[in-house]
Amino acid sequence: QVQLVESGGGLVQAGGSLRLSCAASGRTFSRYAMGWFRQAPGKEREFVADISWAGGNTYYADSVKARFTISRDNAKNTVYLQMNSLKPEDTAVYYCAASAHYSGSKEGDYEYWGQGTQVTVSS
Repeated sequence: QVQLVESGGGLVQAGGSLRLSCAASGRTFSRYAMGWFRQAPGKEREFVADISWAGGNTYYADSVKARFTISRDNAKNTVYLQMNSLKPEDTAVYYCAASAHYSGSKEGDYEYWGQGTQVTVSS
């Protein structure tokens, strides 16, 4: 079992930056691939980025590529999402997720989910 708690969300102006954190419980965090997803009001949850268990492989949605960076610190049981050049369309609840098998861009690839953190980007 893995419990995930996101933090770092908030209100920011367009062009600004935020760093989200996702703290995981358990001693086997380094065995899990991790992902970030987001859900905007009235829309389905969508993939943002993922990272392999050792951090060597990352993958991004086209909409955030070159603006967002996913990283992890296995010693701290934490995965991060650095978000730069934020746009109003980035406004959403951001969720982190863990997979005991492999990272991926589909919700079904992940077994564990956090409760989410709100990110609001004003124009």
